[in-house]
Amino acid sequence: MIVEAAEITVKPGSEAHFEAGVSQAAPLFLRAKGCHGVALHRVVETPRVYRLLVKWETVDDHMVGFRNSEDFQAWRRLVSSCFDGAPKVTHSEAVALSNND
Repeated sequence: MIVEAAEITVKPGSEAHFEAGVSQAAPLFLRAKGCHGVALHRVVETPRVYRLLVKWETVDDHMVGFRNSEDFQAWRRLVSSCFDGAPKVTHSEAVALSNND
């Protein structure tokens, strides 16, 4: 499993619009090949910074399949006006796990 982490800074005053756009866009991600979930986190110390975390089967499912789809274009139409600079996107995979829920 690959986790895409997109750090997104939004323009002042656009937080509610951005959060609503991400909620609207969730089905676009979830129907993409290889997508296993999406979550949005807001950074407590810097409230205009968000982390969008998307679980993908492979990096190609994100970078080739989703990024070249109409659903990606729809996602960007919903939220890109809120961006204060380009998102920083990385991909990671777990190398150690623990859980104490």
